[in-house]
Amino acid sequence: MNSKLFFTLIFLCSFFTLKAENIKILSGKITDQKTNRVCEEVKLLIKHLNTQNKFYSESDENGKFIFKNIPEGDYILKVIDKDYVNKKFNFTVKPNWKPDLNFNIQLKVSWMFNWGDKGKIEHYWSHFLAKIFLTAYGFCLILIFFYSILQLSLAIVYARTRKKQKKLLEFNTDFVPFVTVQLPMFNELYVAERIIETCAKFDYPKDRFEIQVLDDSTDETVEVIAKKVEEIKKTGIDIVHIHRTDRTGYKAGALDSAMDKVKGEFIAIFDSDFIPEMDFLKKTVPYFKDSNVGVVQTRWGHINKNYSLLTKLQAFGLDGHFAIEQGGRNASGHYINFNGTAGLWRKTTIADAGGWQHDTLTEDLDLSYRSQIKGWKFVYLEDVISPAELPITISALKNQQHRWMKGGAECFKKMSWRIVSSKNVNISNKIHGIAHLFNSSVFFFILLLSLLSLPILHIKDSFSDLNYYIQFGSIFIISTVFLMYYYWMSFRDKKENFFSSLFLFFSRFFQFLIVSMGLSLNNTIAVIEGYLGIKTSFVRTPKFNVSSKNEFKGNKYDKKKISLLTILEGGMMCLFGFTAINRMIYGDLGMVPFHLMLATGYGLVFVYSLIELKQKS
Repeated sequence: MNSKLFFTLIFLCSFFTLKAENIKILSGKITDQKTNRVCEEVKLLIKHLNTQNKFYSESDENGKFIFKNIPEGDYILKVIDKDYVNKKFNFTVKPNWKPDLNFNIQLKVSWMFNWGDKGKIEHYWSHFLAKIFLTAYGFCLILIFFYSILQLSLAIVYARTRKKQKKLLEFNTDFVPFVTVQLPMFNELYVAERIIETCAKFDYPKDRFEIQVLDDSTDETVEVIAKKVEEIKKTGIDIVHIHRTDRTGYKAGALDSAMDKVKGEFIAIFDSDFIPEMDFLKKTVPYFKDSNVGVVQTRWGHINKNYSLLTKLQAFGLDGHFAIEQGGRNASGHYINFNGTAGLWRKTTIADAGGWQHDTLTEDLDLSYRSQIKGWKFVYLEDVISPAELPITISALKNQQHRWMKGGAECFKKMSWRIVSSKNVNISNKIHGIAHLFNSSVFFFILLLSLLSLPILHIKDSFSDLNYYIQFGSIFIISTVFLMYYYWMSFRDKKENFFSSLFLFFSRFFQFLIVSMGLSLNNTIAVIEGYLGIKTSFVRTPKFNVSSKNEFKGNKYDKKKISLLTILEGGMMCLFGFTAINRMIYGDLGMVPFHLMLATGYGLVFVYSLIELKQKS
């Protein structure tokens, strides 16, 4: 059975005298108190309290049962069916007296399998297995709780230091180092020209910067870039088109292969969908007057934030990263990461840390930690914004998330022991550094937690002595409160009216949480691939160059197909949806909100994937 039920057991007793003895026939009917339906195949036992004689019966398809040849006396009745809570009560059989016995019975929710309460051996192993499930479930809760505490600590630091942030350093003509601007690209037909034109207009002395277009394209983007580069050259800008036919190392390989051609002392890197401000170099270069500074990272803006709910939620999540994680870590003196774009590197920092390496999908995170372990200082400028495009399709978002999550796991695997064993890293940075690299793995534990919640429901209904531990786990809901504070501090859509802002925030936060849950299967697969060392190609996020829906006319790079992952997401929607509805029907509401959020999240991801497939066809 798979739900909590209450039954009314109504006994309609008839008494017959057989020969000279007081022998009775006891009959009755079992019905479901909630649905009022009869209950069949329910096993019953009555036992004479003096003689200890036992009598058995089972309800038929009409819910009726009968005990024959029952002597007068005091009895105990038990429901002995494994599918039901082992509740019992006493009654008496007397001459010329009809007992009126009504009581409620709870049905065990056991849609998975019966643990079994009969026999010491069977009970021991089922109990032991239940404890294993509980331990794993508790471990997931504790790990997520620990993650939320670290995020809360960063949010507190950010809140305390936000108002104390210093003004940007002013650009001084006494310090105008040569800068190389690198634009790594691969089949960026829709945005290649825009980023080249944008960087060519930098408000920085023309004789003090160059542009390298690192082109790995295999389609007509090559010709588009070549034509645009020639056009820009005629304006007096030092620009070069470096085209590779061998994509070894993907983006990291392109950056590494161009290092011997870099003229600048500093290197600015932009992905093709970015539109940096004209004064970007003037706002960032002055920080390199400090010879210990190896990287200056700026905050990502969002060109198409209001395109759809999907882009709004992405902006919500990224704002949390760029405000609290980057800002909070930087203010605390903890390690931060270069985000792969919209930042400057000191060339010697890259060389000192071992150069660009392509054994992970997140070469930026990898090089960031290798550099900071070496002692290089990173500066994060929250008030310098570099607008970029957000993925507008669920398939593009899933590809991006897969790459980030897998790369994070690969970096944890590669760098964690180096952080722990390094004498140059203090205890605080070791804790926060390990937690930072482990962030992507949280999705694995969210998925595991959601799947474990199903047997946990069964354990709750089967083992009353373990209910205390399950109830105790509910205090970890405070993790959600911590994360709410984290995202509230980074929420950038606040209105003048506080309550309007709060209402909008709650709506956006839970929408973000729901969609994040729906992406947990996609992201968990990526994390597992990262830890197992499964190598896959660098699947870049397709760019669209649209800011509103009426501008979208298709994208040949955005590949959509029905996959096993999509089918599994649909299955998860059905699984958690069924569980939530089932528990609601029978009044067990404890995990219903969690399962409804999971069902909605997987449902949104699944339905959006199907809609995009239909639109493509």
